Amino acid sequence: MAYNIPRGWHQTRLEIKKSSFIGIAQHVADREQAMAFLKQVKAQYPDARHHCWAYLFGDPQMPVSVAMADDGEPSGTAGKPILNVLQHNQTGDVMIVVVRYFGGIKLGAGGLVRAYSGSTQMTLESLPTVAHVVLVKRHIVTDFKHEQFLRHFVDEHQGQIDKVSYDHRVHLTLALPETALTPLVSLAGSMGFTVYPLAQQ
Repeated sequence: MAYNIPRGWHQTRLEIKKSSFIGIAQHVADREQAMAFLKQVKAQYPDARHHCWAYLFGDPQMPVSVAMADDGEPSGTAGKPILNVLQHNQTGDVMIVVVRYFGGIKLGAGGLVRAYSGSTQMTLESLPTVAHVVLVKRHIVTDFKHEQFLRHFVDEHQGQIDKVSYDHRVHLTLALPETALTPLVSLAGSMGFTVYPLAQQ
């Protein structure tokens, strides 16, 4: 499955009743990266009252993992609205931190939900993205004469070569978009190399 991911750090600013809501989005692929991003945002805005956040890993239609935090705002008024907007968007492997500078006027629970949702929506609507294609792995056993051709095939299909080893034949572990698997298997039949699912190598 293909989905969009953020191209890089992106931020917006929303002013509501003298409070500033700074929405910051970044591409993150796991919790370690997400927590590092949060730390980076806190270092950039150390004097802010709240650093509320949510992340979503994988395809936004079927996420692998999600998490959120209200960071001192009333329960359910910050992290959950941020996550809700993320789950109804087309961007995956994403984290949004909404930094709030309190302006002295209380917004109430409903106002906070609208503010955090609005900040997240504004950030996502202007977020530069790039298509992310999920790669599947295959193990190839081939003669030396086909190695260069296979390397070219991988490049042509925007795949990756994860591992290469040699004995009397060449062993390649490839990561390819699913769309490349049918032509690969077809070539294997005509050229005489073997394709295995990774578990069978």
